[in-house]
Amino acid sequence: MIELIGTNAGLVWNVLNEEGKMSVKAVKKATKIKAEKDIYAAFGWLAKEGKLAFDEIEGEVFVSLV
Repeated sequence: MIELIGTNAGLVWNVLNEEGKMSVKAVKKATKIKAEKDIYAAFGWLAKEGKLAFDEIEGEVFVSLV
C-alpha cells in the first residue's frame, strides 16, 4: 500500500508541476487515479512533505504545488 501511495503521489506531483493549480477533480482525471481514497492518500503524502497548498473556491477544492 505504501508503494502505491508513493507512486500516486509522484503522478500527482508531475501533473501539478506541468499544469499548475487544478481542482481535485481535474487532478484525478489527469492522473487516471480511479479510487477517491487513493487520490486523497497521495495528497496526504505530499501535504505531509509540505509540497501542496489547498484552496477552496466557490465550494470546490483546488490544489497546487508550494
